[in-house]
Amino acid sequence: MRPRRVVSVSSLAGDIVLASNVVVADTSLRRAVGLLGCAHLQREEGIWIKPSSGVHTIGMRFPIDVIGLDKQLRVVRLWPSLKPYRITAIVPSIRTVLELAAGRIVQSGLRLGDQLRIQESALLDEASIPTS
Repeated sequence: MRPRRVVSVSSLAGDIVLASNVVVADTSLRRAVGLLGCAHLQREEGIWIKPSSGVHTIGMRFPIDVIGLDKQLRVVRLWPSLKPYRITAIVPSIRTVLELAAGRIVQSGLRLGDQLRIQESALLDEASIPTS
């Protein structure tokens, strides 16, 4: 398996870092596994699922913040503190989805229409990924 890409995600409104350790899930396997098996997310952790127009939290053990982004990385939908065993709506304008630690949407003041910036952070081989 190829190394995992890790990115940093920030909001251009106020230049707020939402998460600095976000794994890119851009293969079928990584999208299917997502956060399953994780016990929790730290404040700076998350996963960027691409492509995706909606997600589920079936099998998860903790709530997450879910952010739906269009192709320009503008916020189209927000699902704060989505509980386990829930399913978001499928939204055609959403191209990618960010899953972050619960509370990050409120803490950052993120709003619909905000523009996000995603910057490459690192490439990690599978053995170096922490299993929360």
